[in-house]
Amino acid sequence: MPRDSFQPMEPARMKFPIFAMLCALSLSACAQTAPAGAGADKAAAAPAASKSPAEVEKRVRSALAKLAPKAELDRVAPAAVAGFTEVITEGQALYVSNDGRYLIQGALFDIDKKEDVSQLGLSVVRRAELAKMPAADRIIFAPVGPAKHRVAIFTDIECGFCRKLHEDIAEYNKRGIAIEYLAFPRAGLQSPDGIAMQSVWCSSDRRKALTDAKAGRPVAPLACKNPVADQYESGRRMGLTGTPMIINQDGLMLPGYLPPDKMLESLDKLATQSKAARAAGGSVAGAP
Repeated sequence: MPRDSFQPMEPARMKFPIFAMLCALSLSACAQTAPAGAGADKAAAAPAASKSPAEVEKRVRSALAKLAPKAELDRVAPAAVAGFTEVITEGQALYVSNDGRYLIQGALFDIDKKEDVSQLGLSVVRRAELAKMPAADRIIFAPVGPAKHRVAIFTDIECGFCRKLHEDIAEYNKRGIAIEYLAFPRAGLQSPDGIAMQSVWCSSDRRKALTDAKAGRPVAPLACKNPVADQYESGRRMGLTGTPMIINQDGLMLPGYLPPDKMLESLDKLATQSKAARAAGGSVAGAP
């Protein structure tokens, strides 16, 4: 496979059931005749009566269950927009009106602050997922001495940009960045790639095995109890759309592959934003 046509993030071809359902509903709606005249005005809903947060959440959950009964809702919380609730599911943000009637799919951008506030709810879910994965289950390449930044990276041994990043692992470390690898075989757990990654995590020297695998050298087949399946599932729940997926300690996702200097610049910027937000008594949100 050629290595000279890199893209910032290689697609993982993930499937999101609830979004497939929404697409199907959208196509169905387009095939219907639009209401005309005064009848269209009746489509506007009357303002919902004031409800407690618990009642609003119950209504929102019930509304989404009608669309996708099996969808797992990882977070349900008040949105930055009055009258709406933010729902994090399958690594994506949805905004549902508190009366359970309307749904908006996509990022929510604060024009004044120039930031994607959808990242706030997503970061909460990502931090919770990362907290489930102990350091012993990660393959860590850290600088000598204290690290200035630590990032979790979902990686794949066949991904071109993952290989490119790993070629410069010493340069990231020199800049004070600790890289903590998590497994995400894009072709699936039972693919040759997935089986090879499980062998890497079963190796006595995981760092060497991962380096060899990313250099295209064969991986000795090994079997053991390993965390690859759990890490793969966590990546899915965090909304992984491609590898490498890079997440900082606040749970914010960086935009795909970044060379060493650019990653340091992005992490420094996020750290400054986080410090300012905490000093102001706010929450960490936004991404470079």
